[in-house]
Amino acid sequence: MKERPPAGPPPEQRPEGPPEPEVITDPRQVRLLAHPLRQRIAEIMRRGPVSSTTLARELGQSTGATSYHLRQLARYGFVEEVPELKRGRERWWRAVPADRRLPPRSEQSPEMREAVDALTRLEFANELESLARYQRERDGMGPWADALLFSYSTVTLTPDQVRPFFEEYIALLYRYKRADGDPPPGARTLHARFLAFPEV
Repeated sequence: MKERPPAGPPPEQRPEGPPEPEVITDPRQVRLLAHPLRQRIAEIMRRGPVSSTTLARELGQSTGATSYHLRQLARYGFVEEVPELKRGRERWWRAVPADRRLPPRSEQSPEMREAVDALTRLEFANELESLARYQRERDGMGPWADALLFSYSTVTLTPDQVRPFFEEYIALLYRYKRADGDPPPGARTLHARFLAFPEV
């Protein structure tokens, strides 16, 4: 009889590695995300579960509108219900974590390219707005006033080296990631965006 391998540490003590990448191939999913209100919903849901009522209050929208957008996001697997938080008819939702990727541009249809370009413009506009809010308020944020991380550099790579370079960055992120529901005292969410493009 073969000896069983050691079970290892319990699940809660095991380091979490990156999930398997999930490639988005449906332009409808990309268009779904390229919507200003859904972008705000995604931003709020990073802080934890929401209901259509809590979202409506924070966004200044009707519960009908926020409920509709939550159902659309759930339809494509971006959010899911939290049954244990349900109270009567009120449904609660949480973001579904995943390593979502877009296919290389050379493999995108014209429809997908158009949707991806729209999503990219919207996401970076939102990030600039978030950065502006932080810059306005940082002087009153104590030690977090020093937490603006910025680096500008260049690296010379071959096309075959680009993907491994990116994967190392993703692996670094997951070294520091933890369950959103269990942050250590004094922790804040940092927005991290990676942008690299070839010189023309």
